[in-house]
Amino acid sequence: MNDSKEDIHRVIIDEFPKVRTQEDLLALLNKIKQLLVGSADEETCKSLTVSSLNYYKNVKVSLRHRYHLFNIKKKSGKLRQICAPVEGLKIIQSCLREIFNAYYEPSPNVCGFVNERSIADGAKRHIGKNYVLNIDLKDFFDSIEYHRVKAMLCCAPFNLRDNKDNTQSLPFVIANLCCTPKKVTRVDKEGKEYECRRSVLPQGAPTSPILTNLICRQLDKKLYLLAKKYHCAYSRYADDITFSANKNIFNVNTEFYSELKHIVEIECRFRINEEKTRIQSRKYRQEVTGLVVNKKVNVTKRYVKQIRMWLYLWETYGYRKAQNLFIHDYLHDKGNVKPATAHLENVLCGKLDYLKMIVGEESHTYSSLRSRYDKLMGELTKTDAPKPAMPQVTPQTKLSQDNNVLSDDSSIVEIVEWLIDKL
Repeated sequence: MNDSKEDIHRVIIDEFPKVRTQEDLLALLNKIKQLLVGSADEETCKSLTVSSLNYYKNVKVSLRHRYHLFNIKKKSGKLRQICAPVEGLKIIQSCLREIFNAYYEPSPNVCGFVNERSIADGAKRHIGKNYVLNIDLKDFFDSIEYHRVKAMLCCAPFNLRDNKDNTQSLPFVIANLCCTPKKVTRVDKEGKEYECRRSVLPQGAPTSPILTNLICRQLDKKLYLLAKKYHCAYSRYADDITFSANKNIFNVNTEFYSELKHIVEIECRFRINEEKTRIQSRKYRQEVTGLVVNKKVNVTKRYVKQIRMWLYLWETYGYRKAQNLFIHDYLHDKGNVKPATAHLENVLCGKLDYLKMIVGEESHTYSSLRSRYDKLMGELTKTDAPKPAMPQVTPQTKLSQDNNVLSDDSSIVEIVEWLIDKL
């Protein structure tokens, strides 16, 4: 932890056990806020007030002014709703997140939303295994309702006292600050899905990730013991759960899978997304949270090909033309990004940093791609020299049937796909 985080942690450990009232909580939140913002501008340093806390904890009053809603595209093509809190609520939630983090002791098997652990840490547990089982928890954030958050706050390590029907009760206040009503899907006793409105953890709030880990403590403990019983490895990254073993104990008709389903759905009240459940043999590519684990942890070949493609376009046709093509592809993929904020050099830098985290700085693949990128960045401020003419890329351009040349009638995205395959 850096000095600021250590100071925040110390204040929380000293002060939180003394918190008894909403006013005590507000005083602690203001201390945390001051340490978070440091010597920022006067507006940022303003203290949180009783009125702002009362406003946001009263869901009925603040409902229309709590979150900005937008959608991002999933890999499946479906849309995921993101709830970005307004500035006032975001500050409160950011301070509450620090309290939750100070008291959360992550299981060694949890790698998502944990300081100093990465997506690669979970994947390493499953290197070289004959079989890898991936399961996904359906509607992960939506499945955690207000009453579960409130109950969690009444238990160790928080041990807050819940005075029922008292709007000053700390579990009531904190749970309402962290949850919000929205339309969700539930399953009735006959197994049929139906829509209803529930107060749940919003995906996009600063508090939601750490709260999912706190709620999942029993799930992690039970799944670790299950893995130990059957001599396999276990890891969880948010809603992605992975087991691996050298024997195939993972089929749906096995005792292992029956026990797994009972723990997840009956004991811990989550739902397995059967459509995303898959068993991967080492004869084929095995992935854990998007990383290949057959022999070592690595990114997919396609990930590297995409970096090469954008570098090639930049080197060959210059920054402006490469940026123009990049925007078409990036907006199609992300959906909600404004064109003015999407810059080829920033996305490439992020992709290279991610590659470095996974394969290491010594990797020849990483170092060669980084060298090309650094050279291009060094030339970016200079006047571009004349470049070869770029093939005309329009929404009407189409790939020919042999996929070797560009012809009419295809989308930008298809052309990008074609270029990736050619590099």
